[in-house]
Amino acid sequence: MFDYDGRTGYEPISDTDRKEFHEQGFLLLRNVLTEEHRAALEEAVDRVYAEEQTKGNTTKDGTLHLLGFLDRDELFGNLLTHPIAFPYMWGLAGWNIYTHHNHLDVTPPALEPEKPYWGWHQDGYRQNSDPETMDPNLPRPMFSLKVAYVLSDLSETGRGATKVIPGSHLWNSLPRPDDLTVHNPDPEGTVEITAKPGDAFIFDRRQWHSRSTNLSSITRKMLFVGYTYRWIRPLDELHIDPESEWWANRTPVQRQLCGEGTHTANYWGINWNGYVDDEIPLRKELKERGQLDRSIPWLR
Repeated sequence: MFDYDGRTGYEPISDTDRKEFHEQGFLLLRNVLTEEHRAALEEAVDRVYAEEQTKGNTTKDGTLHLLGFLDRDELFGNLLTHPIAFPYMWGLAGWNIYTHHNHLDVTPPALEPEKPYWGWHQDGYRQNSDPETMDPNLPRPMFSLKVAYVLSDLSETGRGATKVIPGSHLWNSLPRPDDLTVHNPDPEGTVEITAKPGDAFIFDRRQWHSRSTNLSSITRKMLFVGYTYRWIRPLDELHIDPESEWWANRTPVQRQLCGEGTHTANYWGINWNGYVDDEIPLRKELKERGQLDRSIPWLR
C-alpha cells in the first residue's frame, strides 16, 4: 500500500544499531513512516479519537490513552510488521514474539499549569519484582520492548514527548525524591525524545522513562506497539473478531503477533516432542530468508 523502496520487514538490523540499543536502552529512528503513510495513520487516529470521545472515554482535558487499539483499523494491523520498524523487533527479541501491549495516545495541550508529579517508571509491573535479583548490579531481563510511532510534531521540547535516561535500562532502581508535593528536577542525564512526524523510537521496557506535560499548542499523537515473548501472558485485551475482514487480512506472521498458536507448547517455541517448531510463522519466514543466526541466542 505504501512505498518503502522494496523493504520487506525481514532485513537484518546492523550490529551498530544492536550495540547502541543494548548500551543506551533505546534507539531513535528517523523517517520511519512515509508522509503518505503518516497522514493516513493520523486520519485513522482522529477517527478513533472522535469515536472514543463520543463514548466519554477521554479525560476532561481531552486526553485519550486507548489500550489494544490494533483492530480498530486496517492500517493499525499492518503496523505489526512495518517494513522498517519490524526488523528491530525480531532482531532484538527473536522470532518467538507477539504483541502483548499496545496503545493509542492523543494528548491535547494542557488546560492548566503543570502540577508536581513523579512519573518515572519502568514498564512491566511485576516483571520488575518477581524475577528480582538480590544483587543490585545484576540487571533484570528485558522481557519486552516497544516501538513508538510519532504522528505529530514533537521536534521541540514541551510538547508532551517521552523522557528517558539513556543507559538506565541496566538499573534496577532509581532514587525517588522525598517530597512529591513540590516540583522536583528530572534525574541527571534525562533526555526528552524530540522527534519529527514520521519518526519512531524503540525502547527496552526496563528503560526508566516518564511522560511529560504538553505545554504547547500542538496535540501529541502517537502509536505504541509492544512485543514480548509468546510464553508471557497478554497485558491488553485485543477483542479480535475471528470472523472479521480485519482478521482475514492478517498474514500468518501478523496472526502470530496477535497471539495465535497451535497448542500450548507452541507458545514456548516447540512441538510436543520438545524440538523447535519450524512452522511457527515468524521463525519459518526468517529461516526461509536465511536470517536465523546461531551466534545470536534469540535467533537460533
